[in-house]
Amino acid sequence: MSVVLAEFADGVAVFTLNRPEARNAVDLEVSKALAAAVDEFEARPDLTIGILTGTGGTFCAGMDLKAFARGERPSLPGRGFGGLTQAPPTKPLIAAVEGWALAGGCELALTADLIVAARDAKFGLPEVGRGLAAAAGGLLRLPKILPYQLAMEIAITGDPFTAEDAHRYGLVNRLAEPGHALDVAKELAARVARNGPLAVRATKQVVSMAANYTDADGFETQREFVDPVFASADAQEGARAFAEKRAPVWTGA
Repeated sequence: MSVVLAEFADGVAVFTLNRPEARNAVDLEVSKALAAAVDEFEARPDLTIGILTGTGGTFCAGMDLKAFARGERPSLPGRGFGGLTQAPPTKPLIAAVEGWALAGGCELALTADLIVAARDAKFGLPEVGRGLAAAAGGLLRLPKILPYQLAMEIAITGDPFTAEDAHRYGLVNRLAEPGHALDVAKELAARVARNGPLAVRATKQVVSMAANYTDADGFETQREFVDPVFASADAQEGARAFAEKRAPVWTGA
C-alpha cells in the first residue's frame, strides 16, 4: 500500500497522505514518497495546481513519534519535513484539511498557498508540550499570517485553534462542511486550472516573495518570472482566444 497516493487529471494534482492507522503521521517513507510525487507535479507542464490532503478524516497528525523515538527523522536535506516544508513547489498548492492538522501536519498546511478546511477541523503546534519546537516552518509562517500576539499564543501554549477562528483571521481561505474539504478544494483548484499554467506559476512566485522586497526591488526581481510569461506561446493564445471569443487552449509553453 502506497503511503502517498497521487492523482493527476485536468490540470490538477491531488496528493493524499495514506496512513490512516497512524492518523497520517509522517515518517521518512512518507517524506520520500511525497517529495517524489511533488517532483512529478513540478515537471509536468499539463499540471497547474496541486492539492494536499489526508485519508481517514485526518489531515496529518505530524511527525511519527514512534519512528522518531527509533532515531528516524522525517526530513529530507534541502526539502525539510515531509519533503515539502523547506522547499514548496513553484506551482500553487492547496491544503484540504479534515480533522486535525497537528504539529508537522499544521506546518504542512502552512506550506500551502491556500487552505480549505472543514468547519470542525482543528490546527495546532503542540511541540512545546513535548519538549520540542515547531521547526518545520510553523514558527516562521504563522506570524506572517496571524497577528503577532495570536501567533505567539498559539506557538508557546501549544493549544489548538479551530478552522472557524483560522478562517476569521485569514489563515483559511474557504470553509467546507465536514467531509467535503477535498470537494471544495477541487472546485477552487479547477478555477485556477482554467488559467494559463505559466502565468499561474509565475504569479505564485511573485506573490510569495512580495513581502521580502520594497516596490522598487520587487519590480526588478519579478522580471525573472513575468518576462518569460509575456514572451510565451500561451500569452499569444490567450490574446487570440479573447479576440475570437473562445476558451484558450494552453500548452504550458
